[in-house]
Amino acid sequence: MKTAKPAQSPLEIRDLVKSFRTGFLQSKKVTAVGGLSFSLEEGEIFGLLGPNGAGKTTTLKMITGLIFPDKGEVKIFGHPSAEVKARARIGFLPENPWFYDYLTAREFLRMAGGIFSLRGPALEKRINGLFDQLGIAHAADLPMRKYSKGMLQRAGLAQALINDPDLVIMDEPLSGLDPIGRRELREIILGLKARGKTVLFSSHILSDVEEICDRVAILARGRLREIGSVESLLDMGTNGAELEVGGDPERIGAIADTLALEWVRSMTGGRVIISADADTATVLRAFLDAELPILELKRHRRSLESIFVAQSEKAKKEA
Repeated sequence: MKTAKPAQSPLEIRDLVKSFRTGFLQSKKVTAVGGLSFSLEEGEIFGLLGPNGAGKTTTLKMITGLIFPDKGEVKIFGHPSAEVKARARIGFLPENPWFYDYLTAREFLRMAGGIFSLRGPALEKRINGLFDQLGIAHAADLPMRKYSKGMLQRAGLAQALINDPDLVIMDEPLSGLDPIGRRELREIILGLKARGKTVLFSSHILSDVEEICDRVAILARGRLREIGSVESLLDMGTNGAELEVGGDPERIGAIADTLALEWVRSMTGGRVIISADADTATVLRAFLDAELPILELKRHRRSLESIFVAQSEKAKKEA
């Protein structure tokens, strides 16, 4: 009986290093990415976070082959990224995609499809399906110079999806979109995951990252500072919780005093402050046994923003 081969990681990067020459006569050497390593799991949404100059775009360009690393390697589904069969399985949406303004979106996608040897009825079916999926079918035959920012972003994403890639890479896809456009693009990204695709994208919009990403990596000054699931990162450094309890404030206060916990009166009864060293389950049981309704339990957790800022500040001090 043959054993199934283990699935290859959609993306694996090891010890990536990239430096650029800047300044007068390019005499100064600046390291944009310094020894970066991480891998993706199949079917996940992975967020690459970091302040301006952290190395996010440089990393994505090395992954897609737009620039080459000074050191390190990139593998896509187990193959070196330079191989045609590896690149054929990825789609890329750059931060500021450039279009031929005089082309319609349909003409543009026909050109993009030709790069992957897609032609004829199969290509037309694929294009029409993408127009419907991305909500721009009504503008498919308009010159793209008449498109709004959101429509151009959708046309760019259609280009990235024309070859039905297994790994979709996007650089700041939510930047510049209004709240409705961001919500619709989040739904599109979640739809890709539902189809088994792997998505890697960079973003500054941390609320969107927190909402849809399975895992995130935080870069600062070209180095990896944090990596893990959103839940695990937010749970690091938790410091207790707040419990909103309904009913008689005097009874609530008596139980809180017995448990040596702080509490304050509230409109509904009392808000109990659960310390980090307290057993939350024991606190909950005490109020439930007293037949006092639990209205809300809110853990004190870090936000992605606080982690982002802390790691950026730490990187500055180390520089």
